[in-house]
Amino acid sequence: MVEVLDPTLSRDNQPLFINDVIEDKLSQSQEPLIEDTKSWVKARFTFGFLGFMGFALVYAMRVNLSIAIVSMVNKTESNKNDSANSTDICPSVDPVNGTFVPHTGEFNWDETTQGIVLGIFFFGYVATNVPGGRLAEKYGGKLVYGLGVFLTAVLTIISPFAAYWGLVPFAIVRVAEGITEGVTFPAMHSMLAHWVPPLERSKFAATVYAGLNFGTVISLPLSGWLCSLDLWGGWPLAFYLFGGLGVIWYIFWLIFVFDTPAQHTRIDPQERAFIEASVKLKNEGETNASVPWLAVFTSRPMWAIALTQCGQSWAFYTLLTELPTYMDKILHFDIQQDAVYSMLPYLSAWIVGLGISVLADALLAQNLLSTLGSFKFWNTIGSLGPSLSFLGAIWAGCDRNIVLFMLVGLGSLQGAVYAGNQMNHIALAPQYAGTLYGLTNAAANTCGFLAPYIVGMVVQGHETLTRWHLVFWLAAGVNMAGSLFYVVFASATEQPWSKGSR
Repeated sequence: MVEVLDPTLSRDNQPLFINDVIEDKLSQSQEPLIEDTKSWVKARFTFGFLGFMGFALVYAMRVNLSIAIVSMVNKTESNKNDSANSTDICPSVDPVNGTFVPHTGEFNWDETTQGIVLGIFFFGYVATNVPGGRLAEKYGGKLVYGLGVFLTAVLTIISPFAAYWGLVPFAIVRVAEGITEGVTFPAMHSMLAHWVPPLERSKFAATVYAGLNFGTVISLPLSGWLCSLDLWGGWPLAFYLFGGLGVIWYIFWLIFVFDTPAQHTRIDPQERAFIEASVKLKNEGETNASVPWLAVFTSRPMWAIALTQCGQSWAFYTLLTELPTYMDKILHFDIQQDAVYSMLPYLSAWIVGLGISVLADALLAQNLLSTLGSFKFWNTIGSLGPSLSFLGAIWAGCDRNIVLFMLVGLGSLQGAVYAGNQMNHIALAPQYAGTLYGLTNAAANTCGFLAPYIVGMVVQGHETLTRWHLVFWLAAGVNMAGSLFYVVFASATEQPWSKGSR
């Protein structure tokens, strides 16, 4: 019966809605027969917490440059604001008592150079996503993920020295950071396939991956405060602090985390039995099965994930790397206000994402929403909210309060992506989850590099509303285009090319 109804065999000949119904039936999660441990201290929770903190640190180390660059760059050299056209710029705001006036920057980088500096990280990042996933599947995610965070921390510590040495050495270090950080997401995805029962995946993934929002929330205001200090020039402190914390984190990761429940030396036997019965892991020999690359690259469900992640990353990185500059040059916030307000969209997305993931798992557990329906519904919400927030910011113009309300309120729905496409790889091919995530994450972060680079080309030193509104329109359009493709072509059924290797 399953062979006859396999949607990948009949999709070209059947209406889309029929295939969706078929996939819904095939992808329903089953309750495990073995009960979970009653203990409050669970090995998978410890793993999840340290994974959360690891992502918080790598994102703190990634985004601190977005704030630090405001103090690093000589504004006199880089600012070419079109002040003559007063109808296309926001009026200046008189500083209040206590407003921080940043140090005169040491680096004469124009907007195009700044865009390259902010985006060149992704050259290294996309290069190691696929190898990172495959290495985690073969040798274990603990080693790959842990070293990814640790080496990123070491490179972050030496970043200020490289910047003083010159633009090229600094760019090389940023690329190297991308290389080391690129393995973290696919390695974590591979570990989640081993550790997380199906009915916990939405909220567990939301908790772990929400570390990126938490790290951004902590990094932006703290980096802004550090940049205001006179000690060691201010901005280098943002690199030293988070890099040092990353080194300390690695010690705890080595001690408390294991690749699988079977390898954990201190796990409750009941918890181990529950996890292994729930996830139905492949046997050990299958980790060495070769990846069916042709089938993967011609899989429409895989393209659906890759394109929607690309659109979401374009929108996400437009905010992540460019919002501090927009708030500084257009809305005229000082660097400390800039840092605090720039983190608010990530704080709201973190909170909303956790709430949505719990709701998504509850709907699945009660069979009120199918796996495929859940993926599509929440992914649409996760794309639509940020896109509308960009359009709302365009409508608000120079009204700083409304702009913040749009970006923080509607932008918070970005957190729904954890219940959307983020767990889709495990449904398509559980034994290749790390590799598949590496592929789609590499595609997504190619867009992550293009976003700040295109912003630099669009703005070109002319800090006007018209040019920034074009940036927002572009981000919203790319985001929604990817989401629509996902709605049409997504799948929640394990693919024949995954089953065929067993």
